[in-house]
Amino acid sequence: MANRLEDDEIAYYYDSHSTEKDLMGEPSVHSRLIFYLIDVLTSLFSAQTCSVLKNLNFYQTSDPNEYPLEPDIAVIRGIECGHVRSWRVGKSGPAPQVILEIGAEETWKKDLEEKPMQYMLMGVQEYFAYDPNIPSLNRRTSQRLFGWDLDKSQGAIYEMPPGPDGRLWSRHLESFLVPDNDYLRLQVGVGQLRLTRAEAMERLAEAEAQRADTEKQRADALAEKLRALGIDPDQI
Repeated sequence: MANRLEDDEIAYYYDSHSTEKDLMGEPSVHSRLIFYLIDVLTSLFSAQTCSVLKNLNFYQTSDPNEYPLEPDIAVIRGIECGHVRSWRVGKSGPAPQVILEIGAEETWKKDLEEKPMQYMLMGVQEYFAYDPNIPSLNRRTSQRLFGWDLDKSQGAIYEMPPGPDGRLWSRHLESFLVPDNDYLRLQVGVGQLRLTRAEAMERLAEAEAQRADTEKQRADALAEKLRALGIDPDQI
């Protein structure tokens, strides 16, 4: 039985007991995409205060038996969460600006039909659900990426219309979300991918190597010109 620790701290039952999602397990395509997206998002917001959270329990009341929402990925900009066991919206901090759910056979129906409203009632401003499975979970449509936007002024949610290639724009991630078979990419523009930390370091190393090679070519060309004029470049 869950119990209160203090007036402002609650021992939620599902922080120490399994939820349905905990018991499902995680297919490799599902977990691989989640870790990839977390890496990309962590790199994207590395210069800002931001928390990118995986499978954290989110609560909205002080009821210790409340059943949590447990998104695959939650992005809370402006907050550094540190090591937290769960998150109570309004007490621990604000609701995530962005939620991403990666579709699985057991959850896809809820991801599309129930969670948009549940997340928006929690205060989430953008919610995306992506099906990385091949073949896709929904045989009736080729659409793999779905998104919903909260209009605070109207107190309503709207499903985002996808672009020609199925992409959706996220204003909070400042990126297009672009389906890519069993991956979901973040792009700034056409062909301009958001990179993981390792990819960004590799690009930087490649640029440094190219710069050094260019400088060497220039130095070699200058040395050849000097030799043609009868000047030993090593004596300058």
